[in-house]
Amino acid sequence: MMSARIVTMMPRARWFQTCARVMHENPLGLPRKKKESIPLMSRGLPIKQRISGVNRVILVSSAKGGVGKSTVAVNTALALQSLGRRVGILDADIFGPSIPRLLNLTGEPRISDNGKLLPLINYGIESMSMGYLVSSEKAVVWRGLMVMKALQQLLFDVQWSNLDYLVIDMPPGTGDTQLTISQQLKVDGAVIVSTPQDIALIDAVKGIAMFKQVEIPLLGLVQNMSYFVCPNCKHEAHIFGSEGARREAAKHHLDVLGSIPLNEAICVQSDKGKPVVMTDPELAKPYIDIASNIVAKLE
Repeated sequence: MMSARIVTMMPRARWFQTCARVMHENPLGLPRKKKESIPLMSRGLPIKQRISGVNRVILVSSAKGGVGKSTVAVNTALALQSLGRRVGILDADIFGPSIPRLLNLTGEPRISDNGKLLPLINYGIESMSMGYLVSSEKAVVWRGLMVMKALQQLLFDVQWSNLDYLVIDMPPGTGDTQLTISQQLKVDGAVIVSTPQDIALIDAVKGIAMFKQVEIPLLGLVQNMSYFVCPNCKHEAHIFGSEGARREAAKHHLDVLGSIPLNEAICVQSDKGKPVVMTDPELAKPYIDIASNIVAKLE
């Protein structure tokens, strides 16, 4: 199956690669009519801004890699769309973007007449990722200042189309990217993804602490790879432990938004760029539950 390459069309839009790059201040090489800056408060901190064309922003975070966060983010975005919302997804992982593969999208975005990136679209949701701007074989070898400037451009220089929800797939950790987003962006809520395993929960707890420290509302916790059902005998096995995420959620007075099984089809379909929300109604149910719980909290 060929990769989808669907872009929003606008009159006289230019391809991203035709724009001259100015590294440091403009790492994504977007055209500029005048120098722009982030508005500051009197004491020098950025003023939190809304993203143009976006009503609500949700962060999906794990503070740890390898727990299936990006898969949860994409399927939750599609589940929100199935509930009748206009949805986009932004890949905030500059070094290891996953959204292009998960949405089966390739190719560079186009540039609108006002110098903004036009999202690529598949399965009805808009998306933007560093993975569209850099070849999948090339590494992004940038220092922190370049990364933060590129992140600002991904946050505020994308032309979204009046979305009800923008889901931001956060990179692992609790560092510069998380701090930049919390200081510059008005966020409606964060979702923590973890497996039931204690070693994953250690970092999930750090993520909970971080969002509390930066005063971003926590919508709840998702327990991923919660259990495995044998396809032959239907025995339910808790490979990564039992209910660990639920215990931590209760300890921190958080709701569990949903529990997702460890299932081969989720992995296989994700690698093919076919999210299970679009291909498997039974496996879609936990993601629909997560989306419904998010909507109930925010609307």
